[in-house]
Amino acid sequence: MAKEEQSSPIMLLPHDVIVDILARVSRFDYPILSLVCKHFQSIVTSPEIFTRRSLLGRTEHCLYVFLVDEDEPVWRKRLYILCPKANGEHRLVLIRSLPDMPTYISQTAMGSRIYVFSWSNKHHMITLSIDCGSHTVQPLPDVPVLMSPRMADIIKGRIYVIGYDNGWERVMVVFNTETQMWEPRMIRLDKEGNKCTDGCAVMGDKMYMRNLSKTLVYDPKESKWERDEMMNLHKWKNACVVDDVLYFYNSCDFYDREGGLRAYDQKQRRWRVVKGLEALLPETTSSAWPHVVNYGGKLALFYLKRNEIWCEEISLETRQDGEIWGKVEWCERLVTGNFDFMKALDVVV
Repeated sequence: MAKEEQSSPIMLLPHDVIVDILARVSRFDYPILSLVCKHFQSIVTSPEIFTRRSLLGRTEHCLYVFLVDEDEPVWRKRLYILCPKANGEHRLVLIRSLPDMPTYISQTAMGSRIYVFSWSNKHHMITLSIDCGSHTVQPLPDVPVLMSPRMADIIKGRIYVIGYDNGWERVMVVFNTETQMWEPRMIRLDKEGNKCTDGCAVMGDKMYMRNLSKTLVYDPKESKWERDEMMNLHKWKNACVVDDVLYFYNSCDFYDREGGLRAYDQKQRRWRVVKGLEALLPETTSSAWPHVVNYGGKLALFYLKRNEIWCEEISLETRQDGEIWGKVEWCERLVTGNFDFMKALDVVV
């Protein structure tokens, strides 16, 4: 340890005490703490401090955003983190320690890790795990089949990755996050499943997938496919789930002229319009790709306005009559320029 570091009073404390103190500091302050000294830098990027944060109940929800910079000669897919500023506003900060993300990726998150699935031109799947504590990348074991992934989501610690095999048939493989191994079985989708291209969501420990006209449901407990005709009433996409209710922002289009934030309760099998957000409509109805993300039980709504990417945080309240109301906590422009939004994920660190 350097002499100037040793002279600091805090450095005289036992190592466990220093870890305990730093574990109580916001994760967003760690980049600044890492500049104080090399010892702090090693602590705030170590697995030890994030384990301690979990034991102390000091974990935080952090929103990670995948963007494509289209001004680069080769479009670069980079990972950013949404950080609060001192004045209460927010900004996207590029994570420079991470490499560019692969082409044609599917992503999902569990706990403090982001899982990334991509493929080469020979249907060989590229699989990565991003540790959001240390912002480092680790490769995952090879997939037991040749496939190109398109969608991924998590049910009870298992990641279900859906894609095409080398015969261009839809298949699903399963990665166990506890054992960090792929399960040997391969699940084939039925005929309708081959057309599912508009995303997936998990409700009630079942995976919901949508194609142009229908919603398919996979029940892993029974290993069978089901239908949910009520979900076909709306062409949901770029959706998320909060407390087993699916949310998506419906831009007005030829098929559905009524825009707004919609919610589907799979237990009641009923669609609702989230109330209290009427002021959002003029801002978002012209956006081609509104995305909603579960952000610690609230919603983060991303949308494009001209060449700007905006974000709104929306809190939710379910009232006694069953109606769901939303309230915009903040609304800010995050990025200006030739960027394409890919995905946002809620990570707990």
